Amino acid sequence: MLSTAKCSTPPPAALMIAMLWLTGCAMVGSDTRAPCPPVVEYTASDQASAADEVEALPEGAVVVRMLGDYAVLRDQARACR
Repeated sequence: MLSTAKCSTPPPAALMIAMLWLTGCAMVGSDTRAPCPPVVEYTASDQASAADEVEALPEGAVVVRMLGDYAVLRDQARACR
């Protein structure tokens, strides 16, 4: 024989309190920012040597595209400060 137990519903005030409590918890970490990555500074001599090395690469070298991506990341890291 099956029992027909009646489920009790929590009062509306309890539901409202639970909702407000959970909403408050969600707001705790919303203002945190990830730390900015460091930007390595290169000497003028290092930059000139790198430019010479890039010029010596064959046309269409994939590493040139990768260096362009790296330049974008460096600009973003500088803007983060």
